[in-house]
Amino acid sequence: MKHIARTLLLSAVTLAAGAAFAQKAPIIGLITKTETNPFFVKMKEGAQAEAKKMGAKLMTASGKKDGDTAAQIAAIENMTAAGAKTILITSSGDAIIPAVKKAQEKGVQVIALDSPFEGADALFATDNYQAGVLIGQYAKAAMGGKPAKIAMLDLFPGHPVGAQRHNGFMKGFGLAANDAKSNELSKTAETVCAGDTDGNQAKGQTAMENCLQKDPGINVVYTINEPAAAGAYNALKKAGKAKDVLIVSVDGGCAGIADVGKGVIGATSQQYPLKMASMGVAAGVEYAKGGKKASGYVDTGVTLIAGKAIAGVDSKDVKTGTALCWGKK
Repeated sequence: MKHIARTLLLSAVTLAAGAAFAQKAPIIGLITKTETNPFFVKMKEGAQAEAKKMGAKLMTASGKKDGDTAAQIAAIENMTAAGAKTILITSSGDAIIPAVKKAQEKGVQVIALDSPFEGADALFATDNYQAGVLIGQYAKAAMGGKPAKIAMLDLFPGHPVGAQRHNGFMKGFGLAANDAKSNELSKTAETVCAGDTDGNQAKGQTAMENCLQKDPGINVVYTINEPAAAGAYNALKKAGKAKDVLIVSVDGGCAGIADVGKGVIGATSQQYPLKMASMGVAAGVEYAKGGKKASGYVDTGVTLIAGKAIAGVDSKDVKTGTALCWGKK
């Protein structure tokens, strides 16, 4: 009997120790669209730092490119099987939703970062429509009443972040635009060309080259993010038009803010991926320890950073943008 009691006691101690360890080290997953885009690199760094601070174990995965939902689905399944209590996802598309629902049925909290999708328990993100509005307002003011011929260098069709930024820009510019709930890209006579970039520099350059062939008189370029803006600038520079065209963008990353300082980008809407990730990890730890799920939408902020201030448009300078790029303090 003593031996049995001792065995039961040891088993209880082992289970208690295991439970204590689980509480100290909850598993949290982070799935980004890519592992190369600086935005997601910083998001990963933010998640790693917060996980270390809070004693959590972080698993990470990503797609090979924007739109790679197959890799994201596989990551959701793998992380769920590994015991993740919370998975943070920057969605590449709605194809992930069935996998998300299966994970939730097993008790996993799923939080959307940056990119909304149906069924997420919560969303921590920039107001992407407002980010577009800010650069649209800046571009309109910078044109000073001059007729605009606009190239729209987008993400890819149907993605809510791409649509919100695109339509927000048009709203800010004073053009007819769909609202923030629409995933359809607005078009007007002023938007003389559009191209998909997948948010990367090489495709941004190709899209801009194609647009210049279609209309050499383009004088405003909207870009989904700063890598696409850098590609657009390269195309304009090769064509000898870089000084004649205003480029505006979204992200506010450190390299992007440097490009604002150099005059490559006129203005950009700065968002804070480090904040999104750290808040997501904190919410994951809270759920693992106390069972409380995050809910609703949390606006993580957006600031217009401009190379040149324009009267009537609220913006911050490059020095401020550099101090805040990616959410660093």
